[in-house]
Amino acid sequence: MNFCWWIFLLDLDFRIWYALTTDRSVGFLMTRDDILDAAAQVFRRKGFHGASMADIAEAVNLQKASLYHHVNSKQEILLALLDRALDMLYEIIARITHEDIPEQVKLVRMMEAYLQAMTDNIDLAAVLLLEHRSLDPELHDRHVPNRDRFEALWREVIRSGTADGVFRQVDPAMTARALLGILNWVITWYNPEGKMSVREIADQYAELFLQGLLERET
Repeated sequence: MNFCWWIFLLDLDFRIWYALTTDRSVGFLMTRDDILDAAAQVFRRKGFHGASMADIAEAVNLQKASLYHHVNSKQEILLALLDRALDMLYEIIARITHEDIPEQVKLVRMMEAYLQAMTDNIDLAAVLLLEHRSLDPELHDRHVPNRDRFEALWREVIRSGTADGVFRQVDPAMTARALLGILNWVITWYNPEGKMSVREIADQYAELFLQGLLERET
């Protein structure tokens, strides 16, 4: 092989490598999960309405036009992120609901696992809790059954505990929403470098929720 031909092949290899590392849609390195990960970060930082497809493309080092080979719109990305978050949380919490342990212990473990999952996946959690109202009505209708399926896990544990006499008579749906509302707000102030761990926060919330604020008579 003559020297000029060898230089040409070397230059061609470099051009292919450069294309793959500067616009991964050219090759096989880019995945839909890469885009969703980046989009969650962008949505958390800028908010859904403040973020653009160009922002997401830049975050994954793609040209904006190349991004549309993977996703069709911001709305599609948002729904996919909400589905991803709820599927992850459902799997984690459902596993605990099937354990053969008392309902009050089960509820505490669910709280701990939920907070841990949310703080471990803070970008995804922020999108789930803060951006779900940004869905168009048609896509929101597709999101609601997935959300309700997840909330049903909590309602059922509360309902079961009430039936067994472990919990006092309460409305399971309202109680589940109140509990999730308390837990959800943690992501707005939680600091992993703070003095309390996720488990300690969950345990304090569990004691407040299950025992209440009133001092018990001795």
